[in-house]
Amino acid sequence: MMLKNRLLIILGFLFLGIGAVGIAIPVLPTTPFVLLAAVCFSGNPRLTAWLHKNSIFSNYITNYKERNGLKKRTVVISLVFLWTMLGISIAFIQKLWAAVLLPCIGLAVTIHILCIARPKNTKGV
Repeated sequence: MMLKNRLLIILGFLFLGIGAVGIAIPVLPTTPFVLLAAVCFSGNPRLTAWLHKNSIFSNYITNYKERNGLKKRTVVISLVFLWTMLGISIAFIQKLWAAVLLPCIGLAVTIHILCIARPKNTKGV
């Protein structure tokens, strides 16, 4: 296997790991990292097939490709979890930078979630 392919596979698993962490930590997005992993794995048919069949990550790829959006329940749970964790973090850190930076990050993530939550109309209006 060529060095380039090995590096891409290593990067793919690194991105997949970051994406997996993003499932548990709402401040870290999951979908972009899973998509980066898919791009890195694209030169390896076996890893591409594995990623597309994986019960944890396949939905991220499918929803992105088909532009399905998110279920309302997923959006509500994500936003409640996001803002609860940010509030707890601000309370524990008790620093001015955290009280300013974390809500800004939370606002950006909220906008991102609300933008991807809407299904895209691909048939035209």
